[in-house]
Amino acid sequence: MRLERLNYNKIKIFLTQDDLFERGLTKEDLWKDSLKVHQLFRDMMNEASEELGFEAHGPIAVEVYSLQAQGMVIIVTKHHDEKEDDEFSDDYLEMEVKVDESHDILFEFNDFEDVIALSKTLNRINIKGGTLYSFENHFYLLLDEWQPVSVDSLICILAEYGNSTPITIHRLHEYGRRLMDGDAIEQICKYFNK
Repeated sequence: MRLERLNYNKIKIFLTQDDLFERGLTKEDLWKDSLKVHQLFRDMMNEASEELGFEAHGPIAVEVYSLQAQGMVIIVTKHHDEKEDDEFSDDYLEMEVKVDESHDILFEFNDFEDVIALSKTLNRINIKGGTLYSFENHFYLLLDEWQPVSVDSLICILAEYGNSTPITIHRLHEYGRRLMDGDAIEQICKYFNK
């Protein structure tokens, strides 16, 4: 689990598939109202309190973004005004939950050579397309189509060359640089065919 403070009343929590697995949860379990999910949320809030000094009391908004390969990104926003201090006790949370799911797959690469090697492998199994970004000295490949292989097979192939990332595609659109749009695998294979 990774935590990041976005501003004074908002944090981002990134949960990997392994984080969920260690707690005996799946992505599907997060949509249910169960004791395990409540415990996970308490653990996340305790860790946010310890690491970031983020204390959530009263009403909060929770946005959960399910990412195909990366896991989950959870944005927690606390609402605060003087009236709420009187209405809610210190151990009470009122949550407003919004859920969104992305079917795109986004992986991070430290070296462009890894992107070239991956592109050649994907091209051999007839996977084309993809959008390539650069951001903070890393490369990011976004795939929205991967037929004829299953998503699990694709994730296994991608993990041989890169890593899943907590960065969202929205952040890459805003702050990253789009290097190749829509046909990155084909372009890389064409221009870097050794």
